[in-house]
Amino acid sequence: MPMLDAYIPSNALPADVERELLAELTDILLRNEGADPTDVAARSIAWVFLHRPETVYVAGAPADEPRYRFVATVPQGQFDDSRRAKLVAEVTAAVLAAEGTTDPRAASRVWVFATEMPDGTWGGAGRINRLADIAGYVLGDPQAGAEYAAKRLAESRA
Repeated sequence: MPMLDAYIPSNALPADVERELLAELTDILLRNEGADPTDVAARSIAWVFLHRPETVYVAGAPADEPRYRFVATVPQGQFDDSRRAKLVAEVTAAVLAAEGTTDPRAASRVWVFATEMPDGTWGGAGRINRLADIAGYVLGDPQAGAEYAAKRLAESRA
């Protein structure tokens, strides 16, 4: 159940380009969490919250170019160093492509924070949802979800 808080300044991108970017970011988030972006069950629990800062300040003054901030949150065990690095690189590349910029310095205007919620602290639908519960839902098999979660959590704690 990945979630993404996307901070995109007002008027940074044309509306149609922004919609395409948000759809692409959903795919990137799912893929780097380890899910299949075409899986209907996985997509149904991938949420993107769009935040609209009117002004972003840099060094105490309004920024001269858009600044972007993305906070990706997944259940504990879903990220590892490789997945985090790919998420950051792919989100940054997608934002720069949406802007249409080829300036390599523009990447410094995109920040991505890949975070994990400790198992047993992800609450939704009025209850705690552990990685095993979420994986079981996506896989359509609670036992397979429990086995997947046990493996991912063991790897993340090692």
